[in-house]
Amino acid sequence: MKQCTTMAVLAAVVTCATAALAEPSGRHPLTVEGLWAVKRVADPQVSPDGRNVAFTVTAYDMEKNAGNSDVWLMPSGGGRPRQLTTSDTSDTSPRWLPDGTGLLFLSGRSGKTQVWLLPMDGGDARQITSLPAGASGFSVGAKGRHLLVTTDVFPDCTTLACTQERLDQQASSKVKARVTDTLLFRHWDTWREGMVSHLFVVPLDGGEPRDLIHGALDCPPIALGSSHDFVLSPDETEVAYVANTDKGVAWSTNNDVFLVPIAGGTAKRLTAGRGNDFGPRYSPDGRSLAYLSMERPGFEADRSRLVLYDRAANRHTVLTDRLDRSIDDFVWAPDSASIFFNAADAGRMPVWSVSVPRGRVSKVIEGSVNEGLAVLPNGRTLVLLRQTQSVPTEVFRADVDGANQVQLSHVNDELMSRIEMGAVEEFWYQGAGGDRVHSWLIRPPGFQQGRRYPLVVLIHGGPQGSWLDTFHYRWNTQMFAAPGYVVIAMDFHGSTGYGQDFTDAVSRDWGGAPYEDIMAGVDHAVSTYDFIDRERIGAAGASYGGFMINWILGHTDRFDCLISHAGLAEQWSMYGETEELWYPEWEFGGMPWEHPELFDRFSPMRYAGNFRTPTLVVHGEHDYRVPYTQGLQVFTALQRRGVPSRLLFFPDETHFVARPQNARLWWTEVHGWLRRFLGP
Repeated sequence: MKQCTTMAVLAAVVTCATAALAEPSGRHPLTVEGLWAVKRVADPQVSPDGRNVAFTVTAYDMEKNAGNSDVWLMPSGGGRPRQLTTSDTSDTSPRWLPDGTGLLFLSGRSGKTQVWLLPMDGGDARQITSLPAGASGFSVGAKGRHLLVTTDVFPDCTTLACTQERLDQQASSKVKARVTDTLLFRHWDTWREGMVSHLFVVPLDGGEPRDLIHGALDCPPIALGSSHDFVLSPDETEVAYVANTDKGVAWSTNNDVFLVPIAGGTAKRLTAGRGNDFGPRYSPDGRSLAYLSMERPGFEADRSRLVLYDRAANRHTVLTDRLDRSIDDFVWAPDSASIFFNAADAGRMPVWSVSVPRGRVSKVIEGSVNEGLAVLPNGRTLVLLRQTQSVPTEVFRADVDGANQVQLSHVNDELMSRIEMGAVEEFWYQGAGGDRVHSWLIRPPGFQQGRRYPLVVLIHGGPQGSWLDTFHYRWNTQMFAAPGYVVIAMDFHGSTGYGQDFTDAVSRDWGGAPYEDIMAGVDHAVSTYDFIDRERIGAAGASYGGFMINWILGHTDRFDCLISHAGLAEQWSMYGETEELWYPEWEFGGMPWEHPELFDRFSPMRYAGNFRTPTLVVHGEHDYRVPYTQGLQVFTALQRRGVPSRLLFFPDETHFVARPQNARLWWTEVHGWLRRFLGP
C-alpha cells in the first residue's frame, strides 16, 4: 500500500487515503471532484408521436464554481442523444408543443428566465414571454393555443407595467430595507420582497398575458405544492390550479384545488378538506381530474392519497385508500383507464398503477428509485428516471407491466466506469416498541475481508424522510464510505415508506423512538458485522438529522465524533426564527407559550451540560428553515465546555451546500473530522 505522508491541507489527506484504496485496474473510490463531475439527468418529456424523449442535463465546473443545464434529445427506442441547447445560462423544463413542431423551455439567456420556443425543423429559439420578474414555471395546453405561466408580481398591481415600474424603483433605490405586515415573508432561502406568485394565461399566437389570480394570493402556493399545480383542461376552456386562501398561510397547510374558466371569472373551490390538496392533472379524455390529497390539517407529512374527480357527476373518489403508502407523483395513461404513480417503499421508489375508476392497485416496477414518469402515446411503454446509491440518474424505458426494462441514456457511463463503488446491502433489526427498522449498509471500496473498519452512522432529515436508494448529490453514502468507512443509514421511526403509523410515530417524540432506533441499529451492526470496529464510531446528520446529532451530544458518549449540519438546537428560539409554523406546531403540540412541554423536552441545549463528544458544526447564513443561530448555540456551548469543536460557516449557502467549491471544502472538512477521530 502506498504510504501517505503528512499533508498541509485536509484535501490532500483525503486524496491520499482514497488513492490507497484504488484497485489495480485503475478504478478509484469516489472523490468530491468525481461527485461533481457527475452530470445530473432530469425531467424526461416524451414527444407527441412517441419517437423522442427530451430531457435536461446539468453539468458543473469546479473551477468556474458554477453549473449549467441544457436540453437534450434522444430516440425513445434507444440511440445516440444530441444536445439541443447550448446557452451560457441554464435551459430547463422542456415541454413539447402538441403537434411536435417545437419544444418550449425556460431560459435565462435574455437576462431573466422566460419561456422560449425551439422549432424542431431547425432555426433559432425565440422568446415567448417578457415578464418583468421572469417566468418561474409554465405548462402548455393540449391544443397548443395557450400557455399557463407563473411569475411574481406586486399584489396591489393590476398590470405587469406596474410591477415593472416597482421593480425599477427597487433597483435604483439606495434604501434596501424590507417592510412586512405578514408572516412567511421569506421561505427556505429567499425573501419574498413584497411580491406574490400569480398565474397568467399567455396566448401562443400572440396577445397580452392575462392574470387569473388577484391580490395577495400565491399561485402556485408558496409551500407544499407539486411540480404541476396548474394545468389546462384538454379542451383549453378551464384551468385547475392550487392555492391556499387561509389568512395565516405560515401556519396553514390548507392548499386547495380551484377551477376557473380560461377566459377568467370567479374561481370554484373544488376541494373542501382542510389538509393539503395539490397536483391536479386532467385525464386525456377530459372526463376526470386526478389530484393528491392529505386529510389532516397542519401535517405536511400526512399520507398523500390519489383522488379522482368525475367532472360530470361532481364526485370525488379516493383511488389509493387501501394503499398505506404516500404517493410522490403520478401520470395518466393515454386511454384514461389507468394512472401510473410512484411511492416510497422500504428505501426504494417503485412504480405502481391504479385502474380508473375501480381503484385496483398493482406494483409495476420494483427496486431502485424510479421518478419522472411518462407514458408513450401507444400506452404500452413507460419512460422514467432511475438511480441507486451506486449509479446516478439515467433515463430508462419499460413496458407498462414492468417487462423489458432498458437503459436509454448513458450520460455518466464513461465517468462511472473509472470509479470503484462500495458494496451496498441492507438489514432489518428490532427497534423501539419491537418494530422492525430498515437500514442500508455500505462497505468501503476495496473492502478486505479480515480487516476492521470504522463505522459512520448517517441520520436523515425530515424527520419524515427516508434514506432512499439514491445517488445523493450532497449526502452521498458512497462519498462517506470512500476514505475507508463502513456506513449505515437507518430509517428510524418517522421515516416514510413503511406505512403512515410508522411515519406518525416521530411527532411529539423527537428524542424518543428515533433515538432508540439509532442506538439499537448501531448495536445490531457492531454485533452482526465482524468487520466493524466497535471502538471507532462517528455519526453525522443534517436538519432533523442535525437535531439528532445535537440530541446525541447530550445523551450518550458512545460516539467518537459527531457532525451536525443545519441542526435544530433550541425549540423556543427555533419557533420564532423559522418560516413554516405549521411544522413546529404539529410536531410539538401547538405554540410554545401555550404548550411549552415538548418545546422544552426536545431542546438539545437543555442538555448542554452533558456535551463532551468532539463535534463539527456546519451552517449556512441564508438558511431560513433552520437559521444559523441554531448552529451557533451548539458551537458556543461546545467551546465554553472545552470540547474539541469546529465551526464551518458558509456566508453564501442556505440549508444546503450548493456551490461546487463550497462542497469541496465541506467534504474536506467532513472527511478530515472523521479521519482525525476515527482514522483509518
